[in-house]
Amino acid sequence: MTRPARIIGAPTDYGANRRGVDMGPSAIRYAGLAKQLESAGITVEDAGDLPVPLADERDPEPASGLANAKFIEEVEEVSTRIADEVAATLADDTTPVVLGGDHSIAIGSMAGSARDAEIGVIWFDAHGDFNTPTTSPSGNVHGMPLAAALGIGDFEGVGWANARGLKEENVALVGLRDLDAAEKEAIRTSDVTAFTMSDVDERGMTEVVDDALAVASDGTDGVHVSLDLDWLDPKEAPGVGTPVRGGASYREAHSALEQVASAGVLRSLEVVEVNPILDQHNETAELATELAASALGKRIL
Repeated sequence: MTRPARIIGAPTDYGANRRGVDMGPSAIRYAGLAKQLESAGITVEDAGDLPVPLADERDPEPASGLANAKFIEEVEEVSTRIADEVAATLADDTTPVVLGGDHSIAIGSMAGSARDAEIGVIWFDAHGDFNTPTTSPSGNVHGMPLAAALGIGDFEGVGWANARGLKEENVALVGLRDLDAAEKEAIRTSDVTAFTMSDVDERGMTEVVDDALAVASDGTDGVHVSLDLDWLDPKEAPGVGTPVRGGASYREAHSALEQVASAGVLRSLEVVEVNPILDQHNETAELATELAASALGKRIL
């Protein structure tokens, strides 16, 4: 029997330079997420949006603690709420589907998913999001969530950010094609498994995702999937803040998420970085709904 799903909106734009990503949850809902999931035979509850302070009303500079991490107090505030909501959803034997917002929300999603379990993570993204405040060229926290969850560098011992039940060897990044120099070195020296788009070109998406699933599910209680829409090629998903050419195709993306569903290991899901201001006819949000449905079990036949 398919578990029900609970939609949790996290309309943040603290982690990004370009405004508008905070409208992502509304755009994804408007594109018909609930109907897509229901068409896959999933009972859906929409928990609405978590309260998120407006960035315009806050000072981006940290008052204390993690320097060069913009809006870090606000990120902590929202991440704590997300973690509690995700953990409560899992306790109800329901799959959390968290809608961003920028990718900093993943800190809360992973912390909540790993609160009472050992989890793996598959990170579908053009970027590694493996920077720390020290290595980040921009200070934007949407480039740091994986490092935060794993307690790397400045994030070591930062309790609210660390996902206790997540180990590096159970993290697989899929589709990388844009990394900062220090971030690249950090990934190389870590125990995470990274697949670039060159790996996808050489081996095919199916084989790469099979390997990613093996990494993330090995010895874990389930897998958290983080889907950044800039993982896809900008021709497929124009409504993102940091587009990078050469990404996954429409069919590759669906195939990958269908594999996740077939593996039967999905524990929690987030869909992030949809920016309707930059979109064309809400097509990126519509694609987000389709891919979420594929991850939760929707099939062509």
